[in-house]
Order: sequence, then C-alpha cells, then structure tokens
Amino acid sequence: MSVSLALRDRSTSECDSGYASTDSSHTNLSEVFFTKPHLKFINAQLAKLSPQDILRWCLASLPSLYQETAFGLTGLVTVDMLSKLSGPLAPEVDLIFIDTLYHFDETLDLVKRVQSQYPETRLHTYKPKGVGNASEFEAKFGRNLWQSNEELYDYSVKVEPSERAFAELGVKAVLTGRRRNQGAARKGLDIVEIDDQGIIKVNPLANWNFQDVKHYVEENNVPYNALLDQGYKSIGDWHSTQPVSDDEEERAGRWKGREKTECGIHNPKSRYAQFLMEQAKKEQAQAAQLEKAS
Repeated sequence: MSVSLALRDRSTSECDSGYASTDSSHTNLSEVFFTKPHLKFINAQLAKLSPQDILRWCLASLPSLYQETAFGLTGLVTVDMLSKLSGPLAPEVDLIFIDTLYHFDETLDLVKRVQSQYPETRLHTYKPKGVGNASEFEAKFGRNLWQSNEELYDYSVKVEPSERAFAELGVKAVLTGRRRNQGAARKGLDIVEIDDQGIIKVNPLANWNFQDVKHYVEENNVPYNALLDQGYKSIGDWHSTQPVSDDEEERAGRWKGREKTECGIHNPKSRYAQFLMEQAKKEQAQAAQLEKAS
C-alpha cells in the first residue's frame, strides 16, 4: 500500500502509458495527499496491523517523517520500536521536542536519558520564540500567563514553536503519542489523520491502552519519567499536571477539574487563527479609543 501522489504538468509524450515517472525532468509531483475514501481505506487496513507494522508502513510511504514528542510513555515506546526496526527501511526519524520552559525537572532529566540510550536518534528542541528560559518569557509576557491569558500561553509555548519546527524542518508527516484509550477528544482517533495545514499525523499506538504501553516499557527497559512512580500518568507542564488515582482516566491529571483536555497542538488550527484575529481586533479597538481620547 502506498500514499497517493497527484501528478501535475504531464506532457503528452511522458504520459502515453497513463503514468508519469519520478525520473522525468518535466513532471512535477505534488505534496502527499489522501482522498477521503483512500484515507478511510488506509485506516481500516492499518487498524489490523501491529504498531511496528504501522511504523514500517510510515517509513515506506511518508516523506519528511518526524516524531513530535513530550516524552510521554507512548512516545517513548515509539522511539524504542523505531530503534529496533531493521532492514532496507531502517528508520531515520528525528524527534521534535517543544520545550515550553515549564516542564518538570524530571522530564528534562528524561530527555537526557533518552538521548543517552538512543544516540542514533536526532533531537530538535524548540522553545517559545525569542526567549531561552522562563525568566525571559515572564519578562515578555508577565507571570502566570497560563492563568491570565491561557489562549496566548498555549499559542506562545506550544503551537507557535511546533509550527516553526515543522516549517524549518520541512515536516510533511509526524508521529504522535495519542491513543484512543486516553479518553476525551481522543476517543475517536484514527491511525492516520490530516490536520488543517495538510500535515499527516499518524498515531501508531492508537489501539493500545495504558497497560499495553506500560508492559512494553517494562519488558523492553525503556526509560520513563520518574513522576510515573509518584502517581502521574500523563505529564505536561508542572503548573497544569497532577497525579491521578487508579480509577481515573489517564489524562485526568491534566488541567484537573476543568473541561480543557488538549494543549492546542492537536486542536483545530482555526481556533488559534481566530484567537490571533481577536487579539488584533482588541488592539485596534484600544488604539482607536486612545486616538479619540487624545
């Protein structure tokens, strides 16, 4: 099974057979895309495969493939699985880590341990634009921005750095650590999705539950966040993450007691476009009021 490619600008001489060659100097291949029926078929087929076989399909089918990870358990399992794939499709999948500047110390320690255990895996770290640490961020935006302007916080520390990473690295497809068993908005996850920007997002462990992931980590000596031994299951920024009880959903400790379930990276892009437009309108209105007052 392979990804559909659109063919453009095909000359008559090149297309007599009904096909165009990638070796043709006059034939342009568009970006990878899926029709809705094709995507539905692919998801139905991939649902029958193991995560390792899904990863093999990704390596064979998707160009400019990266893995975006906050080093949660599912992402760590993916890193380990990729490191053990061999053969002609041996992976070269770089990692993208968004350092929000508010990660737990245990998370940053884990990043170092992962780099040590998987030295062949390259890591690209992106931080909020124009700042290098939390003090610089707070000098620019003020303290506790996640409380005073949560939309701006999510955009500044997660969405914008992710978009910048994808643009600079030329990302066309990305592996994520999302699973249906994580609940909330993730219950209806497909294995392959297309976001509003045309990025192909693949959830190779979508069918696994927390115990499946934990068992793999234990059996394969995969490094993991020390906070998991303290009652945490899903770990994000220190200010919005709490431990959970055994009978709570895996992500119940994220933004606990609130309706929010996602940080922004996996929410529709239009939400943030609308947010920025609203910010611009407010600034224009304030500027107009000041002009009238003067």
